[in-house]
Amino acid sequence: MTRIAVIGGGQMGEALVAGMINGGLAARNIIVCENNAERASELSERYDILTTDVEDAVESSDYVFVAVKPKDVKTVLAVLADATATLENEIVVVSIAAGIPTVYYENQLSAGSPVIRVMPNTPMLVGKGVCAVSAGRYARPEHVEEVCGLLGSVGTVLEVPEADMDMVTAISGSGPAYFFLMVEAMIDAGVAMGLTRPVAAELTIGTISGSAKMLQESGKTPAQLRETVTSPGGTTAAGLRAFEDGGFRSTIYEVLDAVAEKSKEMRPKM
Repeated sequence: MTRIAVIGGGQMGEALVAGMINGGLAARNIIVCENNAERASELSERYDILTTDVEDAVESSDYVFVAVKPKDVKTVLAVLADATATLENEIVVVSIAAGIPTVYYENQLSAGSPVIRVMPNTPMLVGKGVCAVSAGRYARPEHVEEVCGLLGSVGTVLEVPEADMDMVTAISGSGPAYFFLMVEAMIDAGVAMGLTRPVAAELTIGTISGSAKMLQESGKTPAQLRETVTSPGGTTAAGLRAFEDGGFRSTIYEVLDAVAEKSKEMRPKM
């Protein structure tokens, strides 16, 4: 049975744990390393898992997921390098930290250490995430297959070249925030035009949720579905024209470009 260590017990770390347990991995095969004692106790009680320090977790694990903030990766890797230096068993390190390439991990760990980079997004908290996976130089196909299987319990999994990860971050990693901002704006506009906030919220969330389901299940492209709603000279056409007049498409491009550039800037110096 695959044994997992998750370093970092924040939202994404917890989502991984919950997803893997829901996907059939026994709780006894999951260890979480979390510095905050209160949070560690909370996770231990909620999922019936073991919480311990990195050294003990690594010694009994096959896959180590680094689920900390990018600024904390260097510190974690120093501990991880010491903990794995004398181990005879192979440890696969899986990073879900934004902007940090596999080569950075490989340079900090023992020579030949297999590393896999993952860009998840927050819908994994409800089992509907999208995870993009890229293999490092020493990760073998069976490692990637195992990680994809584990992540499949929290949503959709795609394998992508690591060179595409900055763009992946811009589209799916940060994407939920754009979506939430649009929902927020639609609700606020509805209120400004006279609806109560609960009614505006229910109309907006229900409409977007249903539209997403249509997009997933209809087999039609976004353009085709948009056309079915748009009558020539009608109300929807007027709204779409206002979007275009406001530079909607160019704004989306600029947003994604800004995020991709920021992702590149976050790469640590080798």
